[in-house]
Amino acid sequence: MLVSYKWLKELVPELTATAHELEEKMSTTGIEVEGVTSPSDGLSKLVVGEILSFEDIPETHLHVCQVSVGINDESLQIVCGAPNVTVGMKVITALVGARIAENTKIKKGKMRGFESFGMLCALDELGVPADINPMKHEDGIYEMPANSIVGESIFPYLDMDDSIIELSITPNRADALSMQGVAHEVAAIYGLSVDLQEKNLHKELVESEKSASDKVSVKIETDKVPTYKIRVIEGVKIAKSPLWLQNRLMNVGVKPINNVVDVTNYIMMYFGQPLHAFDLDKFGASEILVRQAKNDEKIVTLNGDEQELSSEDIVITANGVPVALAGVMGGLDSEITDSTVTVALEAALFDGKSVRKTSQKFNLRSEASARFEKGINQGTVREALDFAAAMIVELAGGEVLKDIVESNDFQPVLPKVSITLSRINAILGTELSVTEVTNVFESLGFITIVEGEKFICEIPSRRWDISIEADLIEEVARIYGYEKLPISLPATRNAGERTVKQKLRLRLRQQLEAAGLDEVIGYGLTDSTKAVEFVEDKLISTTVLMMPMTEDRSTLRVNMISSLLDIINYNQNRKNTNVGIYEIGNIFLPTTSSDSRPTERLAMSFAISGNVEDKSYAQKAVAVDFFYAKGIVEEILGAYSGVEFSAYAEIDEMHPGRTAKILIDGRQVGFVGQVHPATAKSYDIKETYVATLDLETLLESMPDQTIFTEISKVQAVTRDIAMLVKSEVTHAEIVATVKSAGVKTLADIELFDIYGNDKLGVGMKSMAYTITFQAHDTMTEEQINAAMKKITTSLIEKLGAEIR
Repeated sequence: MLVSYKWLKELVPELTATAHELEEKMSTTGIEVEGVTSPSDGLSKLVVGEILSFEDIPETHLHVCQVSVGINDESLQIVCGAPNVTVGMKVITALVGARIAENTKIKKGKMRGFESFGMLCALDELGVPADINPMKHEDGIYEMPANSIVGESIFPYLDMDDSIIELSITPNRADALSMQGVAHEVAAIYGLSVDLQEKNLHKELVESEKSASDKVSVKIETDKVPTYKIRVIEGVKIAKSPLWLQNRLMNVGVKPINNVVDVTNYIMMYFGQPLHAFDLDKFGASEILVRQAKNDEKIVTLNGDEQELSSEDIVITANGVPVALAGVMGGLDSEITDSTVTVALEAALFDGKSVRKTSQKFNLRSEASARFEKGINQGTVREALDFAAAMIVELAGGEVLKDIVESNDFQPVLPKVSITLSRINAILGTELSVTEVTNVFESLGFITIVEGEKFICEIPSRRWDISIEADLIEEVARIYGYEKLPISLPATRNAGERTVKQKLRLRLRQQLEAAGLDEVIGYGLTDSTKAVEFVEDKLISTTVLMMPMTEDRSTLRVNMISSLLDIINYNQNRKNTNVGIYEIGNIFLPTTSSDSRPTERLAMSFAISGNVEDKSYAQKAVAVDFFYAKGIVEEILGAYSGVEFSAYAEIDEMHPGRTAKILIDGRQVGFVGQVHPATAKSYDIKETYVATLDLETLLESMPDQTIFTEISKVQAVTRDIAMLVKSEVTHAEIVATVKSAGVKTLADIELFDIYGNDKLGVGMKSMAYTITFQAHDTMTEEQINAAMKKITTSLIEKLGAEIR
């Protein structure tokens, strides 16, 4: 919601706080302010000029203009290519040295041999966005009002000296989606009053003797429209809106169109009440019927798209044909055009849920639909309609026919909420008096009855978010001032502690960062292709958003590795070649539950690329390899027993010869390995190693407790053993065989040599290990030899090893 400070000052005349002071005050009282800007920010030396004469440059679209800018009765020569240049035209003139959009500086120049001492500007050249600019660039330069004074700054004329306050409105404070709502909020904060009687803030409606009911009737056949009202205005003349109205609309983010449509938008921003103007002569019938749409019924909306409707949509129909999607967008066939003479002006209450579903289904999000979805002031529907009708007559002429044609005379029931002073003080920890609380409620516009220490508040219709006593307490707290509330620590005998899951996440972070990796946070959404990468089942069911912002963010991720590779690509493209990153987060797996929501599982993934050690005078570069990544995984799983790694070639995106499945007691918890070269090429990254762990499974397999092992007081003993085995025998099999020998004093087994040669025999290799024995008391030579014999026997019997 964009708020014009000038407009706000008209509504709260006693307001002295600046826009930047309001930014801080409002943010601390419940409505966040995103920032304060001005349309003139970054612009300078822009003045009103008058074209005294111009000559065309032959064989070009350019004109040599003589422009008066009020400097010593002299004119400036400016070359301009706009098609709408005319003598006597008041224009926006950027002098030499001026700054326009994108910090462009205007310099003295020469075009086709003619010197140019400035620039004649259109609004887009001042930074006015296309979605609120009433002119297209090809239409030419902007014409200033005839009464503007040559040589003066353009900013006051175009209200570009205004301050624009951008509010971030939460769903519970939709009352602030209108200038009146913001004015009441600001007045309550500063203890001021709102004045709605000034010029352009209040209109007196004059009706003709003709009856509107003779021209049109209204009928409702749905329970999702509490009230529907129509005013008829005859004899209007469609034209541009006056400059003040165009300026005001642009400053609050709305594009000026014509005097009738601009009035409806003005009322929406002023009251928060969406209106719609129909060309009544295009209806082809006198009855307006509001109903649920029929399945497969169609309408062409104002954006030119044909929409296929269903029974969930609410439509406005004339002569049995839909002319508008209720609360969302009007139909193209009944829009206001330059030939419109009779206007049917609509004001209604539409069911917010229905409007939201329709706007989402057709991707027709608008200022009007947003307000119906969040709620509008049900008490000012008629007032807003009458104001708009009077304003249309003021700007477009014509007459308002007598009476409103409506479905019913709907009036909202104003809720009454009670609370006691002791309850307020007990919750807030304050010692407020009855008078102080009463002043807060009255500043908010609540009609308050005080009975002892009890307050009975009648809530105005503009604050439909207030319904229970907790709401009243919140209002007292924020208007009194959160900064004034006493601060105290909670009193408890129970010290908090981290959950098992939190402890695991913390330990993982410490271990991964100790290994030199940096934490990243990737997107939970990705595209449909990347969502199913790095999983075995490519046909796995994924969760797809109905209305994604982009196709790249349309599907909930099933793995985190894809986003890590995107981050590595981003870094390596910027010459940061050595990258080690990790993420701990949720992945979204298919579910069999009836509500179709995906199953969220906590996982950890890391990716490493580049060098572990860079080249220096003392050593060669050490590149990341499989064993480096595997070592990090082993460090993470050090507290677990039964950890195994086995060859794994079922994931297409992983190198089939350099990937291992990670098992704990035979249960897969993840994998580690090299990204397939073809996949790395598609991501445009260098050789990369990744790993992923299912943390939910790790939590389930976590040892109940760590058992202390007494430290031996005697020296460890080592023995080397070399063996000849078949090439297909793995290191893991040898380690498992050694451990299965049942030697209680076995402390460690470490591979120190692998050798393969045709002299050893076809399909054979030599592997050498250092075996460490550690006893709690003295080990004799005989005991060590006996242990070695058991290990040797086990290797020969189970693996067919030949001891060398």
